[in-house]
Amino acid sequence: MAKYTYESVMSELKGGNFKPVYYLMGEEGYFTDRITDYIMENALSEFERDFNLTVYYGLDTDIDTIVTAAKRFPMMVERQVIIVKEAQMLKNLDSLQYYLQAPQPTTVLVFAHKNGSLDKRKKIASELERCGVVLESKKMRDDQLPAFITGYLREKGLVADNKSILMMRESIGADLSRLAGEIDKLSIALPQGTAAITPELVEEHIGISKEYNNFELQNALVNKDILKANKIIQYFARNPKKNPIQMTLALLFSFFSNLMMCYYAPEKSERGVAEFLGLRSSWGVGDYLKAMRNYRAVHVMEILHLIRLADAQSKGAEGAQTADSEIMRELLYKILH
Repeated sequence: MAKYTYESVMSELKGGNFKPVYYLMGEEGYFTDRITDYIMENALSEFERDFNLTVYYGLDTDIDTIVTAAKRFPMMVERQVIIVKEAQMLKNLDSLQYYLQAPQPTTVLVFAHKNGSLDKRKKIASELERCGVVLESKKMRDDQLPAFITGYLREKGLVADNKSILMMRESIGADLSRLAGEIDKLSIALPQGTAAITPELVEEHIGISKEYNNFELQNALVNKDILKANKIIQYFARNPKKNPIQMTLALLFSFFSNLMMCYYAPEKSERGVAEFLGLRSSWGVGDYLKAMRNYRAVHVMEILHLIRLADAQSKGAEGAQTADSEIMRELLYKILH
């Protein structure tokens, strides 16, 4: 049984291969929306949608109504499309099993299940997989975001350097819909005939400093650049609302956690480390290799412990009243010395 990814589903759809049933689910609603929108816009022409596109909402409908509609034949066209938004609100989904035993071949039935997933232990889950597409989209990790940003830029015919990509990741985080929206804004702001997004453009339109940000802080720590690291922390202390300590600590913990894993990689090349970490590309792996030369494994274990302590302090654990700026200064000193 094929295990679908967003890319494989979109590849089939763009090739004109529409399955009778799609169940799109998971914590990351961006991919559910993209696939649903693509089917709505491309399975039928604009004229054909008038009579052959039906949209239901889970809270306002039921399985019997959906099945009755799905069994209808399309009007004078090849197929009809039925979209069920907010499918997580549907009751008695198990009743769909009878339809799935022989789904109408001229119907494309799409369930958009947001903020959660179908219980895969249920028989309905295996029936959906047998006759259609089941796609679960999980929230992206921070280290997966650069690949997403690069891919979306490529779709738009744009490029960006590593610094610009990481500035976007830091400023926006794992909200893929917002990331895509901000890239769309940047594409509009580009001078005519230009396809390269720069740190200056990101700074101007997204509002993150190109010199003083978590990416530059990470870079300073990788290279053990004490002066640069302290300049960034001083900037953070002057602008605490734009640079919350929790975000900085989360990114540092993610980086040093991955760095700790790198010491166990059988092959210490960019490709070998990328495969060991489960990354889709070797993008950014160079920083891990450089950090491995500057930090011993035992020190990285200690750094992870220090970051946890700093996080607890920042949240007032055990009555701690230390200012965030002092917490970061002390943490950086212990990391770099």
